[in-house]
Amino acid sequence: MFGFKRRRRERIRKRPFPAEWRTIVERNVPYCRHLTEAERAQMRGLIQVFLAEKRFEGCGGLEITDEIRVTIAAQACLLLLGRDTDDYPGLDTILVYPHAFVVKARHRLPGGAALEGFEGRSGESWARGQVVLSWDEVLHGAADVHDGVNLVFHEFAHQLDDESVHGDGAPALPRRSMYIAWARVLGHEYQQLVEDIEHHRETVLRAYGATNPAEFFAVATEAFFETPVALRARHAELYGQLMAFYKQDPAKRCGFGGGACPAPQQEG
Repeated sequence: MFGFKRRRRERIRKRPFPAEWRTIVERNVPYCRHLTEAERAQMRGLIQVFLAEKRFEGCGGLEITDEIRVTIAAQACLLLLGRDTDDYPGLDTILVYPHAFVVKARHRLPGGAALEGFEGRSGESWARGQVVLSWDEVLHGAADVHDGVNLVFHEFAHQLDDESVHGDGAPALPRRSMYIAWARVLGHEYQQLVEDIEHHRETVLRAYGATNPAEFFAVATEAFFETPVALRARHAELYGQLMAFYKQDPAKRCGFGGGACPAPQQEG
């Protein structure tokens, strides 16, 4: 079955990439301008497979368009570049709202009591095969490639995490031997972030990463791709673990002259 899937995907990748899709990626996902031509070619194939296999549904009155589909797919596929792996095998559907949406939430209070209510969300990743996104936050996150905040990177990092079944900040790693170093480094970095937030210290990683190990991995993924130079400088071991997992070196791609990537080049 996997051989059949591989052959089918290869046929999809060989299809011409529509000019309209190329324009959408160029306009809405400026991060892709930092890629080499070989990486861009791989990206186009990944996008085609993603759009052929995943279903999009509009919510809250939003009509799904190619702009929505391609913009989300391009960012999700950036996490797959260089990785010889399946393409989000547990994901079936991407639900897209026009703006932030409201969900029913339940929070544990000290002493064991629970508080129930409603709260706004810009995105969610569900282990049962769905990702929920706010379209305006998708655009906002993609527009600034240096702020360390990207909704699609965050939620699709959760999808990668869930491939290991537990969804606890330790995704399915290429080799079993990697789990010891992963647990040591990410466990230490998570605890350090918790302490930094408690003591109001400046951090490279967003405070939301101190919520739990799963959120730490998702927030670290955002920083890895969007603020790689600063992350490598302040958290070299964490950067190394993420580089081994994602098979990419965004800091090298961006250069080491400063905290942000150089001005991106227009795609040809």
